[in-house]
Amino acid sequence: MMNNLKKRKKYFTCGILLAVLFITSCNMEIGLNDYKTFSYDLRGTWLSNDPSVYSGKLVIDSGQITITGFNEGQTPLWENDNKRPFKGFTKGTALKAYSEEGKIFIEDGGSPQEGISYIFYTAGIFPEEKFLRFTFGGRQEIMRRQ
Repeated sequence: MMNNLKKRKKYFTCGILLAVLFITSCNMEIGLNDYKTFSYDLRGTWLSNDPSVYSGKLVIDSGQITITGFNEGQTPLWENDNKRPFKGFTKGTALKAYSEEGKIFIEDGGSPQEGISYIFYTAGIFPEEKFLRFTFGGRQEIMRRQ
């Protein structure tokens, strides 16, 4: 009888240790972790699908985004600069960011910005192409996964 009790304690202790290791390895801090990430569909490198007006690139990783291109000089003469994609964001630097419910939230300058709505969709069969569609100042910007 005493032997069974000792075995149960050993199994219980091992089970607790394994659970703690699992939670730690999964970066789960039992509800205390506010770290948000991008959904897997969005991670990767995205290029302007039609760079005739604006050209740029997004590199989306787990919890950050790097925006390159989309410079002020790309706005056509006499056009509204509010149509320029990702206007006002720091370019060429990894910024904290995440996706949630069809929006991308980017932290630039220490404060989170208003969410940018996007639509993710696929086209083609083999290989399947992936696209992101944004709207900036009433103009659609479509980006294709590289």
